[in-house]
Amino acid sequence: MKFTDGYWQLRPGVSVLRPGTVESVEPDDRGFTVFAPAGQINGRGDTLNRPVVTVRFFSPAPGVVGVTIGHHSGGLPREPRFGLDTDDTHPVTVDITGISASLTTGELTVRVALVDGWRVEFRHGDRLVTASTGRSIGIVTDGEGRRYVHERLALGVGETVYGLGERFGPFVKNGQTVDVWNADGGTASEQAYKNVPFYLSSAGYGVFVDHPEHVSFEVGSEVVAQTQFSVEGQSLTYHVVDGPTPKDVLRRYTAMTGRPARVPAWSYGLWLSTSFTTSYDEKTVTEFVDGMAERDLPLSVFHFDCFWMRQFHWVDFVWDPATFPDPEGMLRRLHERGLKVCVWINPYIAQRSYLFEEGRQAGYLVRNPDGSVWQWDKWQAGMALVDFTNPDAVAWFTGKLRALLDMGVDCFKTDFGERIPTDVVWHDGSDPQRMHNYYSYLYNKAVFELLEAERGEGEAVLFARSATAGGQQFPVHWGGDCESTFVAMAESLRGGLSLASSGFGYWSHDIGGFEGTPDPAVFKRWIAFGLLSSHSRLHGSGSYRVPWAYDEQAVDVLRQFTRLKLGLMPYLAATAEEAHRDGIPMMRPMIVEFPDDPAVAHLDRQYMLGPDVLVAPVLSADGQVTFYVPAGTWTHLVTGAQLTGPAWVTEKHGYDSLPVLARPGAVIGFGARCDRPDYAWADGVELRLYAPAEGQRQRVRIPSPDGGPGAQFEVGFRGGVATAELVAGESSAYHCVVVGAERAGR
Repeated sequence: MKFTDGYWQLRPGVSVLRPGTVESVEPDDRGFTVFAPAGQINGRGDTLNRPVVTVRFFSPAPGVVGVTIGHHSGGLPREPRFGLDTDDTHPVTVDITGISASLTTGELTVRVALVDGWRVEFRHGDRLVTASTGRSIGIVTDGEGRRYVHERLALGVGETVYGLGERFGPFVKNGQTVDVWNADGGTASEQAYKNVPFYLSSAGYGVFVDHPEHVSFEVGSEVVAQTQFSVEGQSLTYHVVDGPTPKDVLRRYTAMTGRPARVPAWSYGLWLSTSFTTSYDEKTVTEFVDGMAERDLPLSVFHFDCFWMRQFHWVDFVWDPATFPDPEGMLRRLHERGLKVCVWINPYIAQRSYLFEEGRQAGYLVRNPDGSVWQWDKWQAGMALVDFTNPDAVAWFTGKLRALLDMGVDCFKTDFGERIPTDVVWHDGSDPQRMHNYYSYLYNKAVFELLEAERGEGEAVLFARSATAGGQQFPVHWGGDCESTFVAMAESLRGGLSLASSGFGYWSHDIGGFEGTPDPAVFKRWIAFGLLSSHSRLHGSGSYRVPWAYDEQAVDVLRQFTRLKLGLMPYLAATAEEAHRDGIPMMRPMIVEFPDDPAVAHLDRQYMLGPDVLVAPVLSADGQVTFYVPAGTWTHLVTGAQLTGPAWVTEKHGYDSLPVLARPGAVIGFGARCDRPDYAWADGVELRLYAPAEGQRQRVRIPSPDGGPGAQFEVGFRGGVATAELVAGESSAYHCVVVGAERAGR
């Protein structure tokens, strides 16, 4: 939210209190509190009628400094709050002298000047990363009497900002106004399904605003040299998360807000959907599955979208008897073919659903202030909303889902969760503004924890659309409703890269786009992008996404890239383990892997899939693509062709190809199978070395599909010969090769 008219003036009706000087500091065991009157204190008389801004500095976790800015503190507590994993035992150092007060945790220090006005510096060692200065903090009253608190942190020369959730506009957020407020706005607007009040800076730090309600960010757009963030109310809490690298920031941030869960091996395979408003029944489903098998197209999951239930009944979790008269038998037959089954759900209860009256009588639905059930006619007629702040409502809702699991369903697409009203009453008294975004967390948490309880840890997976901070714990998330165009393909990628910059480890999107029917060229190019994402789903709105609906070449392209992904499972599994263990996303912006290369700062049409594979999707019908190659010799993953960077490269690719390059010195495991994702990845693995350096030696770990220890190899290269030794775990018939080399060792 903007409060100023230019730099010097305030907007009409706006007044601001700012800390003018530090009157005193009170230390405690873990930090200190600064009392800063709004103006200079030259005598006792200046303490009268003088507001005081109170700022507390503390450390909730190693390498993280928390700041709470407050004015009046007599307000009632507001819930919900983000459930942060904090640590009150890690070492902190507090030092207060006559001229400054400082707190140090790890290599991050916050230093507050006690003389000569307001200045707060955040330093990594001796390096200044950001600062709060004289006009940074504001206690604002607008023309209608509403109160806000804002902070502004300095941006350095050339500093770029990323994240703030899954945002489909420019990847670099500098110059933008971003409202963190979940909305069902598609991928072609400034709205977002997944809003996260966290940003990642190229200067080696991150900032997490610890507020689940609406947070407004002005990234160099109110004051060009500062990032401003503001919330309504009398206090603001934020955390500066230390680096120095983007990976370090993401590790620390996800240690506080939650790491992505491990998802089942089968989920990495190809998902095929009925699509949304298409006409389908069991015969259609069987024809799709048969068609995939007849064309030798590996398929892992079949998804039933909305109309598996009766129209106007969403959700009642009852199979439409007209189209699916024998759901148990159908699910059994799909399982017999080696498939997992996903069904669509949302948290809304149509008035015609039998669950509406059940929920109304039991008090499980969100209510208006007068005690009546909140309803509207958007999406479903007379739609109500499950109150996930009520434990009994959670048990009721998940009990209905448990019956589907008992029937044979394996996972759920948890759609929607963004259209949450703010003029309602919640069971636990939660603040409606705070619940708007946080609802998505409770919704997906309830469903994910049910799956973990029923299927076991590591076997739960969702296909979720809405999220906020902490939602990364309940994967997988997909990019929402995009059009079927190259432009939408590019905006989807920007959304995924922004979400990755916000701590989300896995991400998917609708191959071919959701709205409309893609041109065959769009569909085939999107296949390659989709199969080189963490999770891959064929899904649309009013048209099917089976490849033979486009042309026979689409069938060949899908077969090729599905097999490539399944063959890459040893590498992808290791990458997924890093996401689960450290919070480093599988699909990574180039800035995450190459933070010291200034050429990558604005790159949003390519990405790293794990640490060692560069992917540049082709976003044109003619196959021309321009991409950047960082320093070193990069090798095409399949053909062995090499490129030397740093350089910009323009190439032309057929539908069966795209730039997918191995990093210099990478060791990438290729599995012995390419027909399914859930096989013994270490057995028969081929460890491929790409442009290795003489004398190179490194450890390579191949996880186990069941979450076990897997296998570890010692891989080396000397005298043109590659060698591999199994040093831990079990593997059979493994070997290693140098791609494109004349000699290879075993």
